[in-house]
Amino acid sequence: MRFLHAMIRVKDENKAIRFYKDLLGLEKGKRIRLEDCYLQYMIDKNTNTQIEFTINDETPKDGYSNGNAFGHFAFECDNLDEIDKKLKQMGYEWEIEPFYMEEVKTRIAFISDPDNNSIELIEKK
Repeated sequence: MRFLHAMIRVKDENKAIRFYKDLLGLEKGKRIRLEDCYLQYMIDKNTNTQIEFTINDETPKDGYSNGNAFGHFAFECDNLDEIDKKLKQMGYEWEIEPFYMEEVKTRIAFISDPDNNSIELIEKK
C-alpha cells in the first residue's frame, strides 16, 4: 500500500494552481469533469504524491473552512531564504517566518495557500 493523494476544495482554481505550481513547484496533472465539479491534480514529481483540488460548481461565497481537524501539509525545500524571495515577489506573506527548530535541527516556516490551508516548509540540511 502507498499514499496517493490528499484532496482539498478550492474556491479559485487559478489562484490555487499559481500557489502550488509557481511557488511550491508542483506540476499540473490530469483534470477531470464530474457531475458537479472539476478535479485538478497537482503532482510532486519527486515523490509522485498528489494534491487533488476539487472545484465545485457551487462554491460558498466565502470559500471553505477546515474545522479543527486538519493541521497542515509539509513540504521539504532546499533553502528558505530563496523561498522568502519568491514568496515576496508573488505577493504572499509568512504565516510563521522561518526559524530554527532545535528538536529537529533544521529551519521551518509556515505559509497559507489561497484557501487558507496551512503549509509547513522544512529546509533540507
